[in-house]
Amino acid sequence: MSIGEMLAATVPMVRTLNLEYLETTPERAVLALPDQGDFHNHIGGPHAGAMFTLAESASGAIVLAAFGDQLSRAVPLAVSAEIAYKKVALGPVTATATLGRPVADVVAELDAGKRPEFPVAVAITREDGAVTGEMTVVWTLRPNN
Repeated sequence: MSIGEMLAATVPMVRTLNLEYLETTPERAVLALPDQGDFHNHIGGPHAGAMFTLAESASGAIVLAAFGDQLSRAVPLAVSAEIAYKKVALGPVTATATLGRPVADVVAELDAGKRPEFPVAVAITREDGAVTGEMTVVWTLRPNN
């Protein structure tokens, strides 16, 4: 089962918004939010809350891809999130997430008994490639004990 399939099966909001997992690797996660009238705002584009969920979901997908092998000893948790809406989004939008720290550095902190934190940057774009939003989610790997 792919990460996208697993998240779609276990996270109700992923199914509610019909998020599409286009790419999920430890280097990059790309998710799409189809254009759906039920999730439009007052100007006919995707609602800010739907775009937030899209971007946060992309950040979670890359975290699972990068640190899935650590799940037996730590749980990934979002610590904080900040989003900036840059341009009007109309139609379908795509979120592309990238890790802000090398995986090896984060795992080394976990190995040293620390609770590492690391940022994930997400760009939200519309079909013409324009960046409509940017989000940073800070994640942690909380040791199980």
